[in-house]
Amino acid sequence: MDGEITPADVKALLDDDAAVRVVDIRPEGAYAQGHIPGSENVPFPRLTRDVERFAGAERVVTVCPHGQSSVQAANLIASYEGIDEDATVESMAGGLTAWEWGLETAAREADEGPAPDGTPDAPF
Repeated sequence: MDGEITPADVKALLDDDAAVRVVDIRPEGAYAQGHIPGSENVPFPRLTRDVERFAGAERVVTVCPHGQSSVQAANLIASYEGIDEDATVESMAGGLTAWEWGLETAAREADEGPAPDGTPDAPF
């Protein structure tokens, strides 16, 4: 595994149509309720069976609710013999919680500007 990537960097990759595979490892029902546009769903329990889907991928980013299980998923994908040694395999830091909170904060700041002291509003 090549470490973690921020939600903002994942969004930039997707916005730029980069060759990246965003893999959401949550159960199908959770994925159906909402997910990162352009991501694909491979629930964690099926990942070992379906890991060959990522052979030949240039870059893979794994995603989970809080960025913990996705580290394990990224390690599993990176260890697969069909993954090119030059491929980048990362986990999205903070998971979907960070994705949603970070994008909402960025959108609000674009509309209203940052908080007076420069810190983002608390998420609760």
